Amino acid sequence: MTNPYRELFAVPGAKFFVAAGIIGRMSMSMIGIGIVLMVTSVTGSYGTAGEVSATCALAFAAGAPIGGRLADRYGQGRVLRPLVLANAASLTFLVLCAVLGFPIWLYFVAAALTGATSPSLGAMVRARWSHALREGDGPALHLAFSFESVADELIFVLGPMLVTALATGLYPASGLATAGFLTLIGCLTLATQHRTQPPPRPLVAGGDAGSVFSPGMILLCVIFLLMGSVFGAFDVSAIAFAKEQGHEALAGVLLGCYAAGSASGGLWYGAQHWKTPLDRRFRITLALVIIGLVPMTLISNLWIMMGAVFFSGLAISPTLISGFGLIERLVPSHRLTEGLTFLSTFIGIGVAIGAPSAGRLVDAFGAGRAFLFPLSAGLIAVVVGVAGTSQFSKHEFSS
Repeated sequence: MTNPYRELFAVPGAKFFVAAGIIGRMSMSMIGIGIVLMVTSVTGSYGTAGEVSATCALAFAAGAPIGGRLADRYGQGRVLRPLVLANAASLTFLVLCAVLGFPIWLYFVAAALTGATSPSLGAMVRARWSHALREGDGPALHLAFSFESVADELIFVLGPMLVTALATGLYPASGLATAGFLTLIGCLTLATQHRTQPPPRPLVAGGDAGSVFSPGMILLCVIFLLMGSVFGAFDVSAIAFAKEQGHEALAGVLLGCYAAGSASGGLWYGAQHWKTPLDRRFRITLALVIIGLVPMTLISNLWIMMGAVFFSGLAISPTLISGFGLIERLVPSHRLTEGLTFLSTFIGIGVAIGAPSAGRLVDAFGAGRAFLFPLSAGLIAVVVGVAGTSQFSKHEFSS
């Protein structure tokens, strides 16, 4: 039986931009956890740690769409080089805050600078796939987006374990330093690959027609803001849960189980030839994500929790794959990178809400109660998705 994913890499240059993208975005699974581990080692407060992490996520949410628009207009290479150099300097500043014992308020400044200068590599790589497969069919692009979502989840398997091992076994700030180095290498490598980047589309008079924010796109942004709240709250709650169980060093493994489930679901989902409309698949997988969160509020054993989070993660990647597919159809082609970036942007805003909220719940009531926050945010996301069905049905989607 032919492996459908292998056919993707017959696309010229695909192996190189995929590898650079994976290396560069390893940090997306490391920064938030790394900040929580580093700041709690200094302050002892999950609430403060969550707020610093949220500051970074919120700054990324503000800065990423600007980077995406500039990449569409001037080309990814010209934007990535100065952006990643600024990011490396900002992350170095954040690490020095812990190493040198700077005042807490400087952590927030450094986190804001780090988030604002973080490149949205996931959107840029997906834009390269869309450009490379512009002569291809819908299933080929679906497969490419599926692969990227699976790659994201594999990153979320390896990244949390790596940053946790470094922060708890070597030095609290070492995880963040490693994340910054990987981002620098990946971005600079991707910036050199001019052949596969979408061509720049400079702004000309009357040439920027077409809004990124159609009604369907607005609906997606709200849903993924809520999903970001789920992810941010789950990360903080899971780290606290592992510590309460006396196994803080296994926090990364617990988060990795969640991502491993998502990657497994994404591999299966991407290889299927679906007849069900894309918008309906999106709502179904979204509901499955939330159903999977229910056991988190009931389990009090770390080992049982690991198995439960694996199964609860199975629907995450299919939901993200469907979301990216919807965005690719909802925004003008000349603003695709910007549109794709907005998905990460609103997830980042959600993380900025979820992480400190869960942190305060952990401080006040413990990790078990904190898991109620991601469940509540997820339920609202399902309600919004179902209520907004008519916005998606105005568009004709193909699988």
